[in-house]
Amino acid sequence: MASPLVFIDGDQGTTGLQIHQRLRDRSDLRLLTLSAEYRKDPQRRAEAINRCDIAILCLPDQAARDAVASIENPAVRVIDASSAHRTHPDWTYGFAEMSQQQPQRIAAARRVSNPGCYPTGAIGLLRPLLEAGLVPRDYPMNIHAVSGYSGKGRTGVEEHEGAGAAQALAFQVYGLGLAHKHVPEIQQQSGLTERPMFVPAYGAFRQGIVLTIPVQARLLAPGVSALQLHACLMQHYADARHVQVMSMQQAKALTTLDPQALNGTDDVRLSVFENDETGQILLTAVFDNLGKGAAGAAVQNLDLMLAGV
Repeated sequence: MASPLVFIDGDQGTTGLQIHQRLRDRSDLRLLTLSAEYRKDPQRRAEAINRCDIAILCLPDQAARDAVASIENPAVRVIDASSAHRTHPDWTYGFAEMSQQQPQRIAAARRVSNPGCYPTGAIGLLRPLLEAGLVPRDYPMNIHAVSGYSGKGRTGVEEHEGAGAAQALAFQVYGLGLAHKHVPEIQQQSGLTERPMFVPAYGAFRQGIVLTIPVQARLLAPGVSALQLHACLMQHYADARHVQVMSMQQAKALTTLDPQALNGTDDVRLSVFENDETGQILLTAVFDNLGKGAAGAAVQNLDLMLAGV
């Protein structure tokens, strides 16, 4: 029996290149990619996606929708790395650590939507706490995150590594219209009933993310403490291979967070910081936007789907 055929549509972008590099030397699958002259040929792409066992789409949102619409072969399974289907009811959300049942759901799914980079950190922190009732679902949530410039795709890489790199901004906050496309995904998949405030930024480093969520203890149920929030995260991720929860003692010893600390890995590190005197708590996530935030999650989902065949 031939090994599964995996088609990467969009293997020249930042995420697609990373996925291709991770899969190209594997002997348990066959890779299908299109040569440069055929990458934008709709007929060739449709032929390729209908030939494969699993397609990984690393495309802009509309192109991803078009690619899915071109599928006529009912046996084709899809992992979509774009944001086109992340809140779609017919697609399985590809965050394996989200719940105990999620790996099995991904393994059996025909259509899997890879999580966004920022939502990976936000949902990873919030969903267990909301489900446990420790944080109200209508909490006025504020989320801030700083990503490496590769999060902007090839445009960001060119800005910081190309001919005009000397003029690239060292830091920039964006999404000032408060309509970032990741917000509906964060709200739906974490379980918030109210739209969170999300403020993203890019820094002058290639990859890595630090995401922070401030929490006021006075807005939580009486008696809920940082220790309880931390214990909940520890319990939820006790058996998670790619999610680390830093101990409260380790967190207390830190004075800074390095967004690049987990670069080159597929892990996310969650932490809880507190100030007893002020009643303020800070939830944080550090991870590689090209690892657990993109290619790492896609390959993790691919492996689950291959195991579930």
